[in-house]
Amino acid sequence: MSEKLNICHVITRMIVGGAQENTLSTILDHVRRGHRVTLVTGHSPGREGELLARVHESGFELEIVPELVRELSPLTDWRAYGRLKRFFAGKKFDVVHTHTSKAGIIGRLAASAAGVPVVVHTVHGQAFHRAEKWWRNRLFIAAETWAARHSDRIFAVAQAMIDQCVEAGVAPRDRYRVVYSGMAIDRFLQAEPDLALLRQYGIPDGAKVIATLARLQPQKGYEFVMPAGIRVAEADPTVHFLLIGDGIWRERLQAEAAAAGLADRFHFAGLIAPDEVPRHLASVDMLWHLSLHEGLPRSAVQALGCGKPVIGFRLDGTPEVVIDDETGYCAAFGDVDEVVRRSCAVLNDPALAERLGAAGKILVSGRFREELMGEILEREYRELVDSARRRNGAA
Repeated sequence: MSEKLNICHVITRMIVGGAQENTLSTILDHVRRGHRVTLVTGHSPGREGELLARVHESGFELEIVPELVRELSPLTDWRAYGRLKRFFAGKKFDVVHTHTSKAGIIGRLAASAAGVPVVVHTVHGQAFHRAEKWWRNRLFIAAETWAARHSDRIFAVAQAMIDQCVEAGVAPRDRYRVVYSGMAIDRFLQAEPDLALLRQYGIPDGAKVIATLARLQPQKGYEFVMPAGIRVAEADPTVHFLLIGDGIWRERLQAEAAAAGLADRFHFAGLIAPDEVPRHLASVDMLWHLSLHEGLPRSAVQALGCGKPVIGFRLDGTPEVVIDDETGYCAAFGDVDEVVRRSCAVLNDPALAERLGAAGKILVSGRFREELMGEILEREYRELVDSARRRNGAA
């Protein structure tokens, strides 16, 4: 019987989002494998929803650290570091696994200082990117480089994340491993369209529906979604839009749709439960994911699992799943004209849409299973723990 490990995952907040869903899937897989697992997180306020509110009888320990916040706050961050260091030292973890940039920097430094044998991190998306101020990018790269020195392994949800880190000089390439973000992919592969669901949102039968699945806030690209959507809607009166998610931009986006005279064509689903996502995506014709930066968008994987083509921007990990003329199309970053052109072409060619969707199902069906992600991570943990023990024994 394999030895059970004492594992701790650290993340700033557990909102409804890709990094958080990845973390929760990993934790639950560890629990199923019999490991002792603890989740350390800060509070999760706001309109994005609390992911843990939907988890019952989880089998893992939860530690809330209020000082662990997403925003830069030197004094609060220093307090978080001290509290995490004491917590790690007292719990005698075999592995501390951090997620997202802020928790990754503070958590890795604290775990290393506490003498945790194995410290690993997952890059879900870069803190440094083209949409960020230059001085903040320099700060983030310096902090990531510092934290990488205290990492036994760095996982990434896309090869693009590794390439960007290596190019920025964060760590050598051999420190990284790609581990695609696992999910309960069968729920998407088996999902069926539900016209009654669309009617609940006021979408008429026979409409062509383009969906987005992302928080309604900066970063997620709604400054491109709305102008592209308005143009598509004006060109084709049968096209409707279903925006799934909530956030601080909801009222702004509703006002933009109303100003264009298209309030009846843009439908806002708000937050939906994760188990409702397959039914929603299976009921639409296409997904747009026009984020300013992303690791590898889970929503694109989920839409492809439902057999729906995806239009995205050619950046970060998106082209690893949205493959031109195979599973969808990637436009140049910010190229609304190309988004409109590609979308109209797919919507007006059912055979093309079916071909792209079928290829998408095949692509994601084997690569994004949560049990595969859990298996890879467990193997990596064991190798690193064994290596640490050999080093300590030799010392």
